[in-house]
Amino acid sequence: MGRYVAFLRGINLGKRRVTGEQLCTAFRGLGFSDVHSFLASGNVVLAADGDNDVHEISLCIETGLQAALGYPVLTFLRTEAQLGEIVARAPFSPAELDRSAGKLQVIVLRDEPTRDQTAAALEHASDDDRLALLGGELHWLPAGNMSQSELDLDALARLLGPTTIRTTNTMARLHARYFAEGSP
Repeated sequence: MGRYVAFLRGINLGKRRVTGEQLCTAFRGLGFSDVHSFLASGNVVLAADGDNDVHEISLCIETGLQAALGYPVLTFLRTEAQLGEIVARAPFSPAELDRSAGKLQVIVLRDEPTRDQTAAALEHASDDDRLALLGGELHWLPAGNMSQSELDLDALARLLGPTTIRTTNTMARLHARYFAEGSP
């Protein structure tokens, strides 16, 4: 049995409101077990039987949530090991982190980018918006509040495909709660 975390895009934006319990019920209805919702931003921990392909599980979730909620929900799935790697990364130096008033963000991608995509994405970096692309995640250190940033997230999505964003802190808390030794 494999354990995963599903990062759902735009689950509670605008008039769309789904409780954690509704999400858990939908995921259990899709045949997943050990289901937990973390925060109200669409983070769902789940277990799946067998050696399932990440893309197959993502498609199952997207299809099931479309049917249950009535609108498409992009799903970005990471294995327990992948989440651990994301949390352990240190893409920026302590000095860079100290100079920033912003929160370190993780832009989760659907697929690992090619070299050309990586190079093109990193051209969007600036002194105010530092970027590091590692695996299937683009790490972003804004100089301040995200809403004040000049980073063109739409241009990055055109280059890299659909994305969803979480703070590194959210990922670390999720990992500690559900995947660290001794957690449920």
